[in-house]
Amino acid sequence: MDAAKPPRVVVLGGGSAGWITACLLRREWGGRGGSVTVVESPAIGIIGVGEGSTPQLKAFFDHLGIAEADWMAACDATYKLGIRFTGWSEREGCESYFHPFPGPVDLHTEPGFTHNCALRRRGVDVPAHPDDWFLAATLAAGRKGPQPDANFPFPQSYGYHFDAHKLGAFLRDWAVPRGVGHRALKVEDVELDAHGDVAALLCEGGERIEGDLFVDCSGFAALIAQQKLGERFIPFDENLFNDRAVVLPTPHSGPVVPQTESVAMKAGWRWSIPLTTRVGNGYVYSSRHISDEEAEAELRAALGLGPDEPQARFLQMKVGRLENSWTRNCLAAGLSQGFIEPLEATALHIVIATALDFASAYESGGFTDRHRDEFNQRIAARYDGIRDYIVAHYRVNQRSDTDYWRENAANQALSDNLKSMMTAWFTHQPITEANAAIYGQEPAYAAMSWHALFAGYGTFPPREKMQAAPQGLDVADVEATRAMLAACARNFPDYSPV
Repeated sequence: MDAAKPPRVVVLGGGSAGWITACLLRREWGGRGGSVTVVESPAIGIIGVGEGSTPQLKAFFDHLGIAEADWMAACDATYKLGIRFTGWSEREGCESYFHPFPGPVDLHTEPGFTHNCALRRRGVDVPAHPDDWFLAATLAAGRKGPQPDANFPFPQSYGYHFDAHKLGAFLRDWAVPRGVGHRALKVEDVELDAHGDVAALLCEGGERIEGDLFVDCSGFAALIAQQKLGERFIPFDENLFNDRAVVLPTPHSGPVVPQTESVAMKAGWRWSIPLTTRVGNGYVYSSRHISDEEAEAELRAALGLGPDEPQARFLQMKVGRLENSWTRNCLAAGLSQGFIEPLEATALHIVIATALDFASAYESGGFTDRHRDEFNQRIAARYDGIRDYIVAHYRVNQRSDTDYWRENAANQALSDNLKSMMTAWFTHQPITEANAAIYGQEPAYAAMSWHALFAGYGTFPPREKMQAAPQGLDVADVEATRAMLAACARNFPDYSPV
């Protein structure tokens, strides 16, 4: 390959990850002689464990110039303002909390929240529940959409819920007329050259598809990166116990709320994700603590379903990441690259970030592997940062009713970074500064998210040890904040996508 020319890219596997990566690399290099071809077998289905996203997905569609009206209707999509966690804490007043996607309005309210959190961590009885301080929580509680009236100058950040099968199909149908190649073929083997790089995909019928750069989107199998190139997989099972999920769709039974529901169960948690056509439900659990049959029965009971309809679908999760996402001339993306679990809906977020970071690193290195090590370090740090934040949900849980929750709360298999964040919280250190010191200037999760998690669980001194705020102490006014957010919310329309 000419080092000055964009590569011929071959993507193994379609689905959301394959087509997102193909679209982004085609946009970066297609006009300068590069090519992108997706090779996917029509016989292999899409896993689609989760159907939620972060605001990164909106940035992706904006980057490609795809209008919401076009793709959302095609993918049964609804808006998502954040995630409501229910039942993760037994502490009074903390039975539920909302983890929001922050927006510009929150720049005026977040300082009060973090200030009151700092006081409450020291035992001062002041309001510090996250639901009171962020516009997204107010909008979701009022079933408001994220698009304000024209006279309201501040946009609201949001993500989406969507049908994962339809998203991959939409991107395929959008990308192919714009120059992305598509071959519906089953790959039977991967050919390496004399130097150990990938030379071609060997497909059914004897067809050989050559390329300069290969993207492995073959799912948990990781056919190229792990099976052929031998890249090491780092499991997260010591940190994260959940390895299975059971999925049951249901029809709508009430108004659509623009949020994901995450409800604690006996041996994990269940999601509830509203689409325009149905509600996606799933129970993510640990097979060490509950059987498939027990998990299905518990989910059916929670949803008020009978024992037979609809039919349940079971998924096995391979939780962890590759040591290196970029190996030789292969980039792993999606489930081939790693999977943490769908608790914070980060799967497509990582796919998009990986593709954009890789395109920049590869091109700035003259389309060579010059910046491969630095890229791999950045992606690994992103994975590990997300893992730490999700592990924290389990480690600081405030439940004690089952072995699952007790073992999570006692788990000592934590990264040094997570231990440092927990220490910072419980020793009253400023979390914004601690987050930057521990995870760098671009952490996987902002300090707001750490505050929402710890405060939402009620990880403060017990109520009996709380002291009233002394006269003259500077305390953020929660009533004034609620009034301000309610006034802002009046500029957002009621949300009813179905």
